Amino acid sequence: MPDAIEWRPCAQDAAAECGTLRLPVDWARPSGETFDLAVARRKATDPDRRVGVLLVNPGGPGDSGVDFAVRRATSHFSAGTRAKFDIVGFDPRGVGGSQPVKCSTELLDKRPSAYPRNQADFDQLAEYNRTLREDCRRHTGPVFDHADTLSVVRDMDALRRSLGEKKINYFGHSYGTLIGQQYAEEYGNRIRAMALTANIDHSLGTREFITSSAATAEDSFHQFVKWCESTSSSALHGRDVTAVWDGLLARADRGEIRDPESPDQTLTANDITLFAFKAFYGPDWDELATYLAKLDAQELAESRQSQQTGGEQPRPATSPGAQQPTTAEPFHAVFCQDWRFRPKDYRQYAALTDAEFQAAPHMRGTPRVHAAVAGCVGWPEEVNNPQHRLRITDAPKILMLHSLHDPANNYAWATNIHRQTRETTVLLPYEGAGHSVYGRSDCTRYAVDDYLAELNLPSPGSRCAPAAEK
Repeated sequence: MPDAIEWRPCAQDAAAECGTLRLPVDWARPSGETFDLAVARRKATDPDRRVGVLLVNPGGPGDSGVDFAVRRATSHFSAGTRAKFDIVGFDPRGVGGSQPVKCSTELLDKRPSAYPRNQADFDQLAEYNRTLREDCRRHTGPVFDHADTLSVVRDMDALRRSLGEKKINYFGHSYGTLIGQQYAEEYGNRIRAMALTANIDHSLGTREFITSSAATAEDSFHQFVKWCESTSSSALHGRDVTAVWDGLLARADRGEIRDPESPDQTLTANDITLFAFKAFYGPDWDELATYLAKLDAQELAESRQSQQTGGEQPRPATSPGAQQPTTAEPFHAVFCQDWRFRPKDYRQYAALTDAEFQAAPHMRGTPRVHAAVAGCVGWPEEVNNPQHRLRITDAPKILMLHSLHDPANNYAWATNIHRQTRETTVLLPYEGAGHSVYGRSDCTRYAVDDYLAELNLPSPGSRCAPAAEK
């Protein structure tokens, strides 16, 4: 049995408890090197009605479960859920307070474009990734080679044992759904209830993954255009929004769009699409429309060729007096150990990029996923936790929720996962937009709350209507 956690008031909020759990770095060698898993807990506010523990993960990869439990859980979950469950967040290995992956800031500042133009550029990207990987391994230690989600799943079961619970409840969002799915594969009989929102499909190949990601980003763009057309308060209402957008990207390609935050710098097309992509998460359509209208109103600046033709804004350089030579950078340590995405050469990579752009001609693909795949170029072929069809054989019914117009995780991912696990999953579609789902409407919130508390599932064919978007 793992050690008991020594709980103490959290520094950020004394109403929450924080602690650590010592665990093996490599579960194949449980007596080998160890690391401390950071954990936080908010006890059920009504102990007499307590149902159990609710482990949570907010996604990423790289988001902090401790931060979620300490700072966000009280506003995220309903009062009823907080009354009945100890909400327990943990930082997955390599993240936050759990031996975080760290890399040289100076080296991170030199990241080449994720859009190579030829084989020489591709070779440079691969060599950079290999150099960065070794740098991160050196600064991080042995956890770097074991940052995959399957290892996190084993950590989560050790946490269950340490908490003294025979069964857990789990709420996972986005990348946190992969943790939940694989926990259900490995330890399904140790689950009481599991709710997953914005689901990841871990069975996809490289081309399917990148094109389906691009297609759902493009769909969110079209949802935004429709909103502008039908909403009189939109800063772009009454205009040809698609033409404005395409014109802005073309001007950005020519170096003619200034950054409103730093007027002496220009914005690339990639900067603008990434801003929009993040706005689609809310969705924060009003903010996006206002931002684009301001950019479009700029007087044409003297055309300046962006230093990064590929369209990525370089990271700000570290000032000479900077105190920290390293930066926490867990994403690729996790992602490249969970997915066998290894384009072999420029020709293969260019074909993927072409397919991505065809799936999203206005968004020019999907900026985050493109950068994710680019970061695995040059990594070793061996993957700790490669893609596979989900096989859950011994678990209670799992509740899945997913937005029809999710900008990042295609709705088809949820339907595919549901097909693979039809005996053990129930899928409740939310018919609106945005990435988060639980707090979207009374319908989505009630479905999760009622399921977690009473194990009641939505009736077959149920759907949640879209809430008013802004």
